[in-house]
Amino acid sequence: MPELIINGPLGRIEARYKPGIDPTAPLALILHPHPEHGGTMNNRVVYQMFQAFAQRGFTTMRFNFPGVGRSEGLFDGGEDELSVAASVLDYMQNINPHFRSCWVAGFSFGSWIGMQLLMRRPEINGYVSVSPPANLFDFSFLAPCPASGMIVMGDRDEVVPLESVDNLISKITRQKGVSVDYRVIEGANHFFDAKTDELMVHVNDYIDGILGERPLAEAA
Repeated sequence: MPELIINGPLGRIEARYKPGIDPTAPLALILHPHPEHGGTMNNRVVYQMFQAFAQRGFTTMRFNFPGVGRSEGLFDGGEDELSVAASVLDYMQNINPHFRSCWVAGFSFGSWIGMQLLMRRPEINGYVSVSPPANLFDFSFLAPCPASGMIVMGDRDEVVPLESVDNLISKITRQKGVSVDYRVIEGANHFFDAKTDELMVHVNDYIDGILGERPLAEAA
């Protein structure tokens, strides 16, 4: 798994990269939780999602937001984090110009950044959003939401009330042609302590379902 240092808008970005099975492999960018609450690209959920996409032949990247690990800069509350995520996606596309589709996956704060990236980059046509903090950050930009995807929550989330995510999904699914595979895992808290394996069963099932609908040569 190559370790990378990417030149970004704030300086160095520390990343991990796994090339896909062929030059046209779909891309998957994985975003980590809040930097001020211990979030890094080595978070177990982020790592497991990285592996899930990589094992299915995606060209996969995860990275540290500004001020985390060896990534330069400071936490900015969202604007710089989005800019850095966009620059990492640019890097992936530049070295994989023949990619056939693109996904973004994020955990907690990372899901908020990922959904903003989804709105700004029309090439992103799939997403996985784990524990989106709909009560803490403004998700109103998802109107309309341009792509279908998956949202996963725990029913014992102590940070994000399920009602706030229910309301978010209600708004997203009003858009014609857009669907959300919404799954709530019994007994799981915000960080999926002792429930990461069960979380990944659902994430893998969703990815496999999409790939099953379209051969990997065409899949998102």
